[in-house]
Amino acid sequence: MTKVTETVVPGASGAAADGGSGVDWAALEVAAVAAMKNAYAPYSKFAVGAAALTADGRIVSGCNVENASYGLTLCAECALVGNLHMTGGGLLRAFYCVDADGAVLMPCGRCRQLLYEFRAPDMELMTTHGIKTMDQVLPDAFGPENLEETP
Repeated sequence: MTKVTETVVPGASGAAADGGSGVDWAALEVAAVAAMKNAYAPYSKFAVGAAALTADGRIVSGCNVENASYGLTLCAECALVGNLHMTGGGLLRAFYCVDADGAVLMPCGRCRQLLYEFRAPDMELMTTHGIKTMDQVLPDAFGPENLEETP
């Protein structure tokens, strides 16, 4: 079972702890660490938690859920996107991911693609090199717009 949580952050859609962009990175870090504590990682012992701010001000989160058949393992981002849809949908505005020590993790390529699909314009991610846009971490991405039929 994938554990997911939802938190509403008062004022999250307005100016926040970052000085104007409206993203409270500290709140996202706290939510990611809380999610990580629910991870199911008996094989790798590598617990991961992720949290994201939605365009409407909610924080959604998820944790990794391993499986004895490693290919069936769910990354924290997968649980997060499931949580996004279970709690009303929408688009992701900011993203934060941590390991068991609370250190920032970069999403793998598969998860960058997953996040790209559900991003808001100018989505930002906390990375191991600071805050970057989705376009910086997945340049020239393939997405839904590439599947639109042309007249």
